[in-house]
Amino acid sequence: MVGKVIRILTTLLAIPLSIGTAQAIVPLLGTACVAYATSAAIPTDRQVTDLPFSCSRAPRPRNIRWTWLRIAPEQLRSLPRGWRLQVDQTRFDRVMLITVTQDGTVRHTTRSWSDLADIGTPGGVLTFPIADAGTSIRGMYLGFDKVDDLSLVRSITGMTSMEAARTRDRWLILMGLFSGTLLSAFAYNVMIDRGRRFPFQRWYLAWITIALVYGLAWSNVGGVLFPGLVGPLVVCIDYILVGALVAAGGMFFLSLVEDRLLPRWLQLAGRCLAWTGLVVGLLGATKDLLFPAILMDRLLNFAVMASAIMAFMGIAYAIRRGSRVVWFYVIGWGPVIAIFALRVLRNLGLFPQGDALDIAMFAALAFEAIILSLATSDRFRALCNELELARQSREWGLIEAEKMRSAALTDPLTGLGNRAAFQNTLQGFVASGRDTPFTLFLIDIDHLKDVNDRLGHAAGDAMLCHIATRLAAVAAKGGAIAVRLGGDEFAIVAAEGEDQSTRIEGELMLIQGAMWRHGEERRALSLSIGSARCPRDGREPDLLYRNADLALYQAKRLGRSLHHRYDAMLRTLLEVSTTFASDAEVAMQRQEFLLYLQPIIDLRDDSVIGYEGLLRWQHPKHGLLIPSQFADILVEERIGPRVQDHVLDIALRLLRDHGADIRRLSVNFTSAQLSGPVAAKRVLARMAHFGVSPNALCIEVTEGVMLGRAADGVVGTLHALHDAGVRIALDDFGTGYASLSHLRQVPVDTIKIDRSFIAALERASDSAEEIVRAIIGLAHGLGKDVVAEGVENEAQMNILLELGCRFVQGYRFGRPNPWRGASPEPIAMSATGA
Repeated sequence: MVGKVIRILTTLLAIPLSIGTAQAIVPLLGTACVAYATSAAIPTDRQVTDLPFSCSRAPRPRNIRWTWLRIAPEQLRSLPRGWRLQVDQTRFDRVMLITVTQDGTVRHTTRSWSDLADIGTPGGVLTFPIADAGTSIRGMYLGFDKVDDLSLVRSITGMTSMEAARTRDRWLILMGLFSGTLLSAFAYNVMIDRGRRFPFQRWYLAWITIALVYGLAWSNVGGVLFPGLVGPLVVCIDYILVGALVAAGGMFFLSLVEDRLLPRWLQLAGRCLAWTGLVVGLLGATKDLLFPAILMDRLLNFAVMASAIMAFMGIAYAIRRGSRVVWFYVIGWGPVIAIFALRVLRNLGLFPQGDALDIAMFAALAFEAIILSLATSDRFRALCNELELARQSREWGLIEAEKMRSAALTDPLTGLGNRAAFQNTLQGFVASGRDTPFTLFLIDIDHLKDVNDRLGHAAGDAMLCHIATRLAAVAAKGGAIAVRLGGDEFAIVAAEGEDQSTRIEGELMLIQGAMWRHGEERRALSLSIGSARCPRDGREPDLLYRNADLALYQAKRLGRSLHHRYDAMLRTLLEVSTTFASDAEVAMQRQEFLLYLQPIIDLRDDSVIGYEGLLRWQHPKHGLLIPSQFADILVEERIGPRVQDHVLDIALRLLRDHGADIRRLSVNFTSAQLSGPVAAKRVLARMAHFGVSPNALCIEVTEGVMLGRAADGVVGTLHALHDAGVRIALDDFGTGYASLSHLRQVPVDTIKIDRSFIAALERASDSAEEIVRAIIGLAHGLGKDVVAEGVENEAQMNILLELGCRFVQGYRFGRPNPWRGASPEPIAMSATGA
């Protein structure tokens, strides 16, 4: 079948060879003389015949309107009556034909560019019927109003009516075969794959479509279906279609050749030339609107030639690098490129005008459609095989990737999502949060380290898994998402408005205090929870997380085991804390930190056994501040240690200067002062520098410091200091989770009962007295001293005496004041007590 089609097309290529020698066809353009007129009006017969015609084809003057051709009468002698004048389609506003017979009769025809439907003829020409025989014609004049340029006129011929009919039939047969071949190629490429198409298939389908439309339009065969599609309108369309052919053909070639066979510079140059051809074609269709028509025509021809050269370079590269499919391209597009190049040379005036190359071009395009259909089929089969292998590999890869993705997004201990999954989830919620608000809950397990220390890490892991299961169940009820951020931190992201958030908040509070079992051990669960709402509390993931973290931090500061919602005041307090941190630098230089001393009394003889140093800040703007108002700077990573070192130096200076009167000074220490391998050496070195005996200093630590994240290092430091003679006091006992095991592990000399228990001693309904009795009995049983804090009246003092408490401190015995025996200026010191 393909062989028959090729033989037919080869026969068609031979048809034009007989046209030029036929006596029935007379070329008239080459012997015609030219004259120009500047007036826009339709001239009279006399005005035309009187024009100064020149046969030398001088350059066309500027600002002319009418271009006239005088056809030599001797060229028409062989033409009988009823012959046809066929004029190549070009762009003009009006065309006028004047015929003068031997007897002086003048016949003329005038048509506008939109009134050519009945004279458009297959072959891309306009046909004017001439009734007079050639021997009876004395003069013939053909004029164009606002024609592009005579150099763009392909041919003007005279032929008998029979030869005109034969030429028309040849074009109809050729365009019928051309259209059928391209439509078959189009259908084949459409049906070859009904699913996903490769880029080269899409470009080839686009090229076939453009080529088919171009052939039907250029040849005027399209005018059979659309009668007005002839003349200047077709020429404008042809410019656009040629530019589109250059673009689609270039992109088809670049996408057809196997990947990585063409260098990047050649691919880039090919794309640039392809789109340049399209742009030039569009500009050429504007007819002198932006640029002269002759210039745009030349540029379009150059674009075609440049694209052909680039294609040949790409073919050479592809062949050298072993491409198989490029051979189909060579076979199919070789004739097309060669004929297009010949047409360009003809358009540039290097070859005579005629139909031969045009007929050959459409025959070559039809031949090319068959060959490149085979190329696309071959390329498609190869790619299908590659895709099948890639699909199988991808399926295995997806399985592996899913396993890796699941591992990358899942916490291995609890099975919940991890921090990476949390980031993805939060970003997704934020992206849709503009329309659907949601709440972020951050959850921290209180005192997990105590579980690890007392029951072992296996018990701690079991608690984490238990709480993770509870949180997942809470989240699952409303389509929320629970994740573990790491350590003892979890998060829940809950959408669907306030009702959903309120439900989750309520169920989280039900977990508070719930009993958890591990073997024979039972513990009450305690969660610190902070929440922030999008978009009210932040629209960006990082800001929303930081605000929820502020709320969580506030929940811990307020005593743990509770939920705190973010509000703008927390951010304000943070900013104030940041300002205080900046002010603290200057405060140390200006001696603004003050140490107020409160006596510790022995109830047996009302004697003072020592003092506790309580920190105050004489702020120049905010007045006298207590530690709870600026406590954040004492634990801030940068300024906190410097302030504490400053505090220790001043405390030791006070002991050095007034040690005999003060006896023993208790100072609160933070975990930052006590953690690290050289913390104990640093404290002892400072004491030696000031000449202070170790037993003159008592370090007070809270249960939070003793049970915090740095507890191991803190306990080691306390042992080293205690072994050197420094006394250790456990402050605010009873408010945290210190246990007997901690009292055994930490070298505590003194237990200080929290003031909240002392304040409740007078309330009979309270169990404070039993708690205080138990603490005193526990301390005495372990051989440790007991100090009751916050004793404010004699009733409390009497109860404590009955319970066996010997040492007390509080307003009943003295308020905190600066040391009166110091220098006239207040002694600047620091501690974390209130």
